[in-house]
Amino acid sequence: MEVKLFVREDCPGCPAARRACNGFANLSIYDLSEPSGFAAASAMNVDVAPSVLVLDSSGSEVAAWRGTVPEASDIRAVLAN
Repeated sequence: MEVKLFVREDCPGCPAARRACNGFANLSIYDLSEPSGFAAASAMNVDVAPSVLVLDSSGSEVAAWRGTVPEASDIRAVLAN
């Protein structure tokens, strides 16, 4: 499983989302202000920060929090299944 975090520098919820995702081994962070981050977000249908996606080994989305900050325990629960 992989965790993808989409953030923006001016996002008030993004620091909390970073803390919630801190420590996950398969974490990728994308800045929506950068062209590469914007492209990754577009490919994943992300249009708001913060967004946290959990993908399975085939790249399919199994859980997502778009525009909200999940609890780390909620992300862990998804990763455990």
